[in-house]
Formats: sequence, structure tokens, C-alpha cells
Amino acid sequence: MIKVLLFAWVSLTAEHWRGYQKDYLPAEWQVEDGALTLTKKGGGYIVTKEKFGDFELKLEWKISEAGNSGVLFHVSEDYKNVYETGPEVQVLDDERHPDAKKGAEGTHKAGANYDLMPPLTNAVKPAGEWNRFRLKVKGGHVQHWLNGKKLQDYQLGSPEWQRLVEKSKFAVMPQYGKFKSGHIALQDHGNRVWFRNIRIRRL
Repeated sequence: MIKVLLFAWVSLTAEHWRGYQKDYLPAEWQVEDGALTLTKKGGGYIVTKEKFGDFELKLEWKISEAGNSGVLFHVSEDYKNVYETGPEVQVLDDERHPDAKKGAEGTHKAGANYDLMPPLTNAVKPAGEWNRFRLKVKGGHVQHWLNGKKLQDYQLGSPEWQRLVEKSKFAVMPQYGKFKSGHIALQDHGNRVWFRNIRIRRL
């Protein structure tokens, strides 16, 4: 495994990932045509072997019809579930998955800060097409973009953040969004999803 150094872009190929609270990559996660893909339900979340505090992440994702997945960050493995600690960027087929219509004002749509903040604009492409995603975290300041459009801009731990968490499903999870460093995670929600050209650098 190649160590990710400060400011140097590194490709997060399959060797950089393992199952959550596991020391291996589950068989349900495979590489197809250069993309890391969940082939069937049961693989569970996968996480980077390294932890990241301040970083910039770039990748492309593609979701199956009626599919659901996500990208999480600052994940701690000291808890039963990934989502108890790591904020999630939603990956979704907005047209067909019922979750797109749940949540308050679009907080479950693709590009949302899941269950907290809706995307600032609609930038997602239809299921089966590749989306370009970028996530930047620096000093708790979080920004993310989809297909070149900024969808989120917020500060972890701010009064606004706390207010939104207290209104969300994460209100009962006291360590949600509290870690300043942690693993990047890709979600198994039981649907086919593909990630490719995954690159990261420390800031």
C-alpha cells in the first residue's frame, strides 16, 4: 500500500480499501473495468486503510437504477455502525429511488449532506451515467461538488451544524460528525454502485 503524503495526489485503488472493522476487502466488492464496484448485497461498507483529517477527494460514481449508496468521511471504527460517526454524501438514483422524496426539503437526494442539508442545486446525472464528485475538508470546513457544481458548504461543529444534527436521525448518535480525522467509507446499501478514478491528497 502506498502512503498518502501531504499535497501529493494518490489513486485509491483496491489495495487501499478493506471492509469496515475487517482486515480484508469483502468478495462482494470487486474491480471491473477499472472501477471498484459492489456486485451484490452483503459486502458491507468498505473503508480506506489510512485515516484522513484535512483532505481533498476526487472520484467518479455511477449508480444502478433505483440504487442507493454514499461516501462518508471522518469515520471511526470504534462503533458498531459506520454512520454513527461519519457524515455522508448521498449517492442516489433520484428518479427511481423512494429515498429521494424523503427527508426535509431534499436532504436525501443525490449530493445531499445526508438527512441534514439538501444539495444547493440539482447536478446529478441519470442512473447508469458517471458523475464527477469532489470533496474538500479543511479545518472542519466541508465543501463538495458534483459535475462541477457546488452542492454543499458548511462547518462541522458550528451552531448551524448542531441545530441540523439535533433535528435529524443522527440526534441519538452522540459522536456523529465529531471526529476531526477518520476513514473514508463507501456504502453498501444493497444496490449496484461503481466508483472509479478515486484520488485523494492530504491538505
